[in-house]
Amino acid sequence: MTYLLSAAKLQTYYRCPRAYYFRYQRRVESAAFFGSAALGTSLHQALAQIYQDWHYQDPIPRWDWFEYCWSQRVEELTPTQADEGRSILKRYYKMFILNQSAMRKPLAVEGRIQGLLRAENLEFTLSGRYDRIDYLDDGLELIDYKSAKEIELAEPDEIDLQIGLYYLALEQRYQRSLKRLSLLYLRTGEKISFDASPTHRERVKTVISDLAVELRRDRKWLPFPGNQCNRCAYARYCSAMRPDPDPLPEDTRPEPGLQLVLSI
Repeated sequence: MTYLLSAAKLQTYYRCPRAYYFRYQRRVESAAFFGSAALGTSLHQALAQIYQDWHYQDPIPRWDWFEYCWSQRVEELTPTQADEGRSILKRYYKMFILNQSAMRKPLAVEGRIQGLLRAENLEFTLSGRYDRIDYLDDGLELIDYKSAKEIELAEPDEIDLQIGLYYLALEQRYQRSLKRLSLLYLRTGEKISFDASPTHRERVKTVISDLAVELRRDRKWLPFPGNQCNRCAYARYCSAMRPDPDPLPEDTRPEPGLQLVLSI
């Protein structure tokens, strides 16, 4: 039996163990909901098809290939969204395809990666999704497409944890090291990259070991008050935010014992 641990879970725990407790241990529903926009989903799917189904016999695909792949993904979009998505792909084509001598075939597109880690006699399955994994001369680059209108970066420490999780998982799956994590903002064409190193792997191991102690023995889930509290969806239930916090909702999951399986 294992704990399933995603980058989101790991970052939530690092940000505040109490928030992790509310969200994942007790399954308190958050008032905030973030759905994936139809346009963003279609762009991700089109880019996956572009790289996955291209025959790679010619060095650079013509725009017609991009246009064809996009036409397969517009059924759920409005005409305005379809035109906007086409413009976004044209920008991508000019900035990231035409400036290359050849479009290189990725190692993988649009999938999930998993790895294993043992800590405090518990086994963790490390799980994360990726949009594309490219070969580099000395390792791998994981590319995450972003369709948001504005660039929003996580805190540096949280980026480091994400890098560390992928470093572990990719190393186990492909026996190659992650060298770079890149966020590619489709609407602007901006690409923000972060170098990866074994230091990220060791750091994420340390944080997971701390989490394992909470799960295995201490079970204190102490809050970490800070700037994140102002936007925390669980502030009303937290004693660090209110001297008399609200009771948890009646449909909240009961206080768990040593739970051996957590879903993502």
